Amino acid sequence: MSLRLFAALELPDHVAAALIVVMKGTPGAKWRPRENLHLTLRFFGDVAEPVADDLDLELAAVAERQPPFELRLKGAGSFGGAEPHALWNGVAPSPALGALADAVEKAARRVGLKPEPRKFTPHVTLAYLAGTPLDLVQAYEARLALFEAPPFEVERFALFSSVTRKSAPSLYRREAEYELRGGA
Repeated sequence: MSLRLFAALELPDHVAAALIVVMKGTPGAKWRPRENLHLTLRFFGDVAEPVADDLDLELAAVAERQPPFELRLKGAGSFGGAEPHALWNGVAPSPALGALADAVEKAARRVGLKPEPRKFTPHVTLAYLAGTPLDLVQAYEARLALFEAPPFEVERFALFSSVTRKSAPSLYRREAEYELRGGA
């Protein structure tokens, strides 16, 4: 048996509340429910259970080496270019977040998972789009250009399993949680 897995940062309630306020006003946007708002560090895909167990151990080792850090969500954007398919909230520059994502990628490689082909682009997906005209997406991005959520302390990350559903948002379940202990 395998699990569809990803590593992510959960958002504290005060940050999610700030995002929910701006999740409106774009026709064709399927806004994500609160429980699905997160910042993905690495999507692993379908992982066999023995490999998932090894991955869990590697991620725990990553957390032992990485110190807690502060993070702030900032700005907005979209994926898909001229045919946008998702709206997202960005992240203020954070070398610590980049280091954590890099360490998670290396953990995945150590257990034999294929390298992530895309460059890490830290973001929180706010909505998936269905036929939303580009000018409306650009208007949303412009409205949120100066948006900043309150800062928050990243003290842990988690390993989630995901079940996709056709007519409803994906279901996520926290499989493990890792407290950042580096520098302690």
